[in-house]
Amino acid sequence: MAAKFRVAVIGRTGKGNYGHGIDTVWLETERAQLVGVADDDKAGLAEAAKRLKVDQAFSDYRLMLDKLKPDIAAICPRWLDQHRDMVLAAAERGIHVYMEKPFCRTLAEADEMVTACERTHVKLAIAHQTRYSPKLSIVKELIAAGKIGKVLEFRARGKEDARGGGEDLWVLGTHLMDVIRAIGGHPAWCFGHVTRDGRPITKSDVVEGAEGIGPLAGDGVTAVYGMPDGATAYFASRKAMAGKGSRFGVQILGSAGILEILTGHLPSVKYLGDPAWSPGRSGVAWQDVSTQGIGQPETMKDGGLHGGNLLAVNDLMDAIEKQRQPIGNMYEARGATEMIVAVFESHRQARPVPLPLENRKNPLTML
Repeated sequence: MAAKFRVAVIGRTGKGNYGHGIDTVWLETERAQLVGVADDDKAGLAEAAKRLKVDQAFSDYRLMLDKLKPDIAAICPRWLDQHRDMVLAAAERGIHVYMEKPFCRTLAEADEMVTACERTHVKLAIAHQTRYSPKLSIVKELIAAGKIGKVLEFRARGKEDARGGGEDLWVLGTHLMDVIRAIGGHPAWCFGHVTRDGRPITKSDVVEGAEGIGPLAGDGVTAVYGMPDGATAYFASRKAMAGKGSRFGVQILGSAGILEILTGHLPSVKYLGDPAWSPGRSGVAWQDVSTQGIGQPETMKDGGLHGGNLLAVNDLMDAIEKQRQPIGNMYEARGATEMIVAVFESHRQARPVPLPLENRKNPLTML
């Protein structure tokens, strides 16, 4: 039997905690062995050690990495303010990384993280779970087969709850940007507009964002992207505009119909074979799409909390063994981050901005 991957967990109780199962997923695979956990909160550390069934517990994650020398570090906190430092600590020690999204706070941090991993040949995978879904592959196959004709538009909206606007774009928009990129590639330009109470944001609107995001502004965001094949992508979010049914997802509109994909490892996917995009007028009905195709029964089990993470960590371990990049790798994570930052940079310059961005700082610090 092949040796198990030794995994050390990094958490921050009260400051991003352990993410969405980034810690406990390792208990669900026989390919990995948890060897330790680090958390600077004493009570949180004790609870995590018990939950993860490990004897080695540390208040300093760097000390843990030095002493245990794991193969993989699970960087769990949702908060962004320590992502860069944690990834660099792992990369400098040649330790591979599985981490919670979003990637980091600025493109300068993203560049540092990528460079550090490249220098030591570290593989980094991010928990954009939809990227690993077999349903995403089906969506791409249906588009390639011409089921919706020529792709014309991507339409995405955030959750539009109390976080609507800038926070929605950062915390949840990263999933949608990754889906758009997975299907349509990296955009060539972005035109973004950010508002507060209906007016364009200014320097006086900038505050410290939640979850360690850093400088943030806006309760309304509108963004347009130019895609490589001539299609247009849109993202929008307004605070407190969530309906009873979530709009959080991406619609791909083509000359012959629409595909809609929500998020997760087994997301809802719908197909509308209607060139008019109007089932009320045409009488064409939406159809469910499974991992077997349009209108076919679903054979894949849901997998619950760990379903998407299991797909991701198994792919990471395969990537390490085969010396390839993970499916949801650091380049994809940086690309999604760039799409987010571009909205604020375009607003700052009051014009469309080309991608990749020349400015690698947080644009809101430059208003």
